[in-house]
Amino acid sequence: MFPLKDAEMGASTFFASALPHDVCGSNGLPLTPNSIKILGRFQILKTIFHPRLCQYVDITRGKHDINVLRMQLSNLLIIKAEKNEDIVLLNEDTSRLRERLVVAAEHCEKSLEDLLRDGKPVSCSRILCIAFEVLQGLQYMNKYGMVHRALSPHNILLDRKGHVKLAKFGLYHMTAHGVDVDFPIGYPSYLAPEVIAQGIVKPSDHTQCEKPLPSGPKSDVWSIGIILFELCVGRKLFQTLEIDQRLKQILTLGCVDDIVTVLAEEHGCLDVIKALPENVMSLLKKCLTFQPSKRPTPDELLCDSIFSEVSSFYEPFHKAASLFSSSLRCANLTLPEDISQLCKDEDCDYLAERSIEEVYHLWCLAGGDLEKELVNKEIIRSKPPICTLPNFLLEDGESFGQGRDRSSLLDDTTVTLSLYQLRNRLKDVGGEAFYPLLEDDQSNLPHSNSNNELSAAANLPLIIRERDTEYQLNRIILFDRLLKAYPYKKNQIWKEARVDIPPLLRGLTWAALLGVEGAIQARYDAVDKDTPIPTDRQIEVDIPRCHQYDELLSSPEGHAKFRRVLKAWVVSHPDLVYWQGLDSLCAPFLYLNFNSEALAYACMSAFIPKYLYNFFLKDNSHVIQEYLTVFSQMIAFHDPELSNHLNEIGFIPDLYAIPWFLTMFTHVFPLHKIFHLWDTLLLGNSSFPFCIGVAILQQLRDRLLANGFNECILLFSDLPEIDIERCVRESINLFCWTPKSATYRQYAQPPKQANESNGTRGSMSCFSAEYQDTPKSDLSRDPIKLDDLKAEVSPRISAEDLIDLCELTGPSHFKTPTKKAKSSKPKLLVVDIRNSEDFNRGHISGSINISFGLAFATEGQLVQCPATATLQSFKGRVVVIVGHVVKNTAAFAAHLVKNKYPRVCILDGGINKIKPTGLLTVPSPQI
Repeated sequence: MFPLKDAEMGASTFFASALPHDVCGSNGLPLTPNSIKILGRFQILKTIFHPRLCQYVDITRGKHDINVLRMQLSNLLIIKAEKNEDIVLLNEDTSRLRERLVVAAEHCEKSLEDLLRDGKPVSCSRILCIAFEVLQGLQYMNKYGMVHRALSPHNILLDRKGHVKLAKFGLYHMTAHGVDVDFPIGYPSYLAPEVIAQGIVKPSDHTQCEKPLPSGPKSDVWSIGIILFELCVGRKLFQTLEIDQRLKQILTLGCVDDIVTVLAEEHGCLDVIKALPENVMSLLKKCLTFQPSKRPTPDELLCDSIFSEVSSFYEPFHKAASLFSSSLRCANLTLPEDISQLCKDEDCDYLAERSIEEVYHLWCLAGGDLEKELVNKEIIRSKPPICTLPNFLLEDGESFGQGRDRSSLLDDTTVTLSLYQLRNRLKDVGGEAFYPLLEDDQSNLPHSNSNNELSAAANLPLIIRERDTEYQLNRIILFDRLLKAYPYKKNQIWKEARVDIPPLLRGLTWAALLGVEGAIQARYDAVDKDTPIPTDRQIEVDIPRCHQYDELLSSPEGHAKFRRVLKAWVVSHPDLVYWQGLDSLCAPFLYLNFNSEALAYACMSAFIPKYLYNFFLKDNSHVIQEYLTVFSQMIAFHDPELSNHLNEIGFIPDLYAIPWFLTMFTHVFPLHKIFHLWDTLLLGNSSFPFCIGVAILQQLRDRLLANGFNECILLFSDLPEIDIERCVRESINLFCWTPKSATYRQYAQPPKQANESNGTRGSMSCFSAEYQDTPKSDLSRDPIKLDDLKAEVSPRISAEDLIDLCELTGPSHFKTPTKKAKSSKPKLLVVDIRNSEDFNRGHISGSINISFGLAFATEGQLVQCPATATLQSFKGRVVVIVGHVVKNTAAFAAHLVKNKYPRVCILDGGINKIKPTGLLTVPSPQI
């Protein structure tokens, strides 16, 4: 988006037409409200930037005013009571409450209406400039297949420099060419004849896709002609006529040869028109050509010789390249010859240099409310219910004496949004905060006059940080600069994302964390999304059930995008298949990148191989079973008491965890929770979801321990409220306690080749590094059969992991999260279960010896001895069981889990893996 500069922001409102709730569509589901349809179509308007167009920023669905609702209820109750009808029918009637929509967009106070108000003709040179700039805006709109259809002097705004900006250019598009509203799009005096002749077409059957033929670009050219005519003569046309007479007179212009002359004669300004230069007169005649087939388009007019003298004053507009593009992003970057001109004004309005989208986001955080602004200006009014009752009511329910409901009519007023509260909130933010130095790694936060407050804010709960205006300003500016330097600043993006991710830039930040690069649009366009495939039917069934509480994803536009992205993924991955749940997995990416299907597709394509490798195979049973087995071991590792209880009642992960991991929790949590969860998930490796799963179970721990199988099934059929911030915090702690090799899976993503690194310069930390990507050696974990894995309660860890945890001198290719700090108590204890003779021939330094055959009593309790006392003192730390025989080590670990010992694991390969390293020690002989 362009920076705010001297422009302002404005808000306008209108109502979508009502639909009956007792009618269903062809798919058997209730009809989508027109307000939702409009909201979905609106989104593309936010991506249209041009110097001659007012940028769209946001659209919101209004909340029903409680007084309006009470009014409707009061009226209906009286009518139903008089008719002795069942009040159950009330829902059918109240469903027709119209839904308000509020649009926020760039706004300028001055318009062509002000020039006409002066009552003086505008100079011909100025008229040519105005015409050229209006045509530039229309030409750019037409490239997106859009038509203005509502051109009028008050919708052609003028900025501080007098340049044109077209307002409300998207109203015709977002309302489906006027179908979804009860008012006509356009103004009678400026409507083209073919538009008037077509009339207003409303679908008679809401279940059918009846659409009127849309107006073309040439209808806007007629509107320009009328507006330019008015500017030439300094007065408005048709003002003395009623609306029906205006429309009739416009249609009768088809019977005359020279429309411009006839209009001038009828309005008494023939002398003014005849005095116009030839090029201006030619422009008026071309615009006011009655037959659309003979009328030029905006594109054709811009190439006309009429503008030969004017066109040289304007440089062609080049849209900036997107972040993920194959083109050079700095190709059109220009700097002033004198660099000092960039910062010559010490009192510079730094906020005005930020994009309109950012300013609006901060305005909302500072307490801005669109509906409140409209209420304050009395654009939105409400009446006491008593004032809306009818004066007279017949037995059949017909009422009289009520005022006409004018809510469905268009109020064309635009209210300027005051930035005073936002500027006052940011008055203490210094200029340096708007231009942070990316090379300064001293702090996670940019320097400012209130740096101490920002540092304190970084420790507040995430929900508070996301609503703090000053904090978000600094985070948005920092991430914006880092993303513009992507992929060169990928490591720093990752570092800053560990603090938090600003919601406004979450979509781009996720893409950077996933390593998305290159010409994503070209790759997406190359995928065939049109040819029917067998999966189409299942996709059609799943989409209307996927996160449909969200307004954006429930819109027809959202459904269409869902369909294309999912189909693109299925077609581009022929070795994989569509499984139910893939739609839920797609939802967060589509929501965040609603206007960039290519980016949503690219993020999804990068996410699945990392976290759900081969989950979508046609036969994925071996992958799922291995994943669930490792998860079960993680439960036993971190919470043995809970693991014991769930195993005793037979409540295994297969019964509840498959939707968790297959959709990476998107099937069980709403989007706003998924965003916070995935902010952290994307920073971890593919084993992090295990920790999230365990953290969820621990939040439900007390209820699970107190209930049996049937109660647990009911509990998970409707998952209770989960504190996501606590879940994230606890999952990070669990992840730090888990040795990397403990979550090894042989069916995980294979090690990446050097050319598959997506520009990542090595692992950015132990949290994101994959165990599979570390160089393999004789000390690494070996794959085992799935049946053997299922037979073991506790996870295995590799010898290299053990060596690193014990801080022994030996080969170590990576650092594990459980690495102990210097001068701290060890986090790990090695329990050697071999007999004492074997132990004395050589053992790991610091280990204790508890012989397997003598360790447990017949009831399963540990036999008390000095070694078991040491083991007891280490309860809560990582305990590694080492021995010769795998079955014995697995059984010993299972006994410890039964005795509620947490963080118990087994050394993969036993003591034989350690012998070749020369790290075994022999105790000094007793003399």
